[in-house]
This record gives sequence, structure tokens and C-alpha cells, in this order.
Amino acid sequence: MKEVERIIRVDHAGERGAIGIYSAQLLVSRLLYKDLVKALEEMLSHEREHYATFNRLLKEREIRHCYGLTVWALGGWVLGIITAILGRNAIWICTNSIETTVLHHLHWQLAFLELHDAEAYAAVLSIKQDEEEHQEMGETNGSDSIVYKPIFWLVQWSTKFAIWLSTKL
Repeated sequence: MKEVERIIRVDHAGERGAIGIYSAQLLVSRLLYKDLVKALEEMLSHEREHYATFNRLLKEREIRHCYGLTVWALGGWVLGIITAILGRNAIWICTNSIETTVLHHLHWQLAFLELHDAEAYAAVLSIKQDEEEHQEMGETNGSDSIVYKPIFWLVQWSTKFAIWLSTKL
């Protein structure tokens, strides 16, 4: 079914972008924010596991990956570097914004997949708890200051756009 293939492809691409974001934030944090390193390493580890899950499904089902995969990797690095340079709060706000958007997307996917593909449903469900924990960490540790709202909105819009574009590529 085309929609199931699209979901797997989009989630695979999204995980690649997340790996880029956390890798870049980790690079900067090792120099500037040593207290964030452990949490970022753990979140990066989760995203790598998620990527492997969707990569396996792509290969097993002979589904092509998203044509924008390299762009998402690079875009993730750019977003990760920029937010890390902007500081701890920007890192956490970036995490909260992305995961809030992703969780909304996952809820729709789970409702669809539950009716259409048990294996893909299980794969998406397997990442949901990690994504919820990441969102909660971002929300708990980030600032609510109005100064950071533009970062939240920009990251949220970028995430929605990347998801939409991934469905087309």
C-alpha cells in the first residue's frame, strides 16, 4: 500500500534529520555545555535505533528511501549547530518543538497503521515512548520566555515542512 510505504519513508528520513540535529548539538555541547552531553548522547542513541528500525523496514520491503535524505541530514546538522550556538535553552526548545510536531504526526500514523499494517504499526509504536521522553525533557528544561518563542515556531514550521516535503520526495 502506497500510504504505508510513504509513512515508513517519511519516518526514516525524519530519523536521519534527528541524528544530524543531535550530532551537531552534541559536538558543540562537548565544548560549551558539558552538563548536556549525557542527555544528548542518550537521545542520539534513540534516534539511531529508530533510524535502524525504519531502514530495516525499507530494505525488507524493497521501498526506496526519501530522495531528500541527504538534505535532511545536512539540514539537521545546520539546525543543530545553530540552536547549540544559541545556547542551552535553544537546544531544549528545539527538542520540544520538533518532538511536539513529530508526536502529532505519529498519532495520525498510528491510527492509520493500526488498521492497515501491523508490522509498520509496531515500528512506529516502538519509537513513540522515546519521542515522548525527548519532548518532555525539552519542555522541562527549556525556557518559556517570549524571547525563545520564535525559535520554537521556526523549528516547528521547518519540521512540518520537512515532513510534508518528505511525503513528496
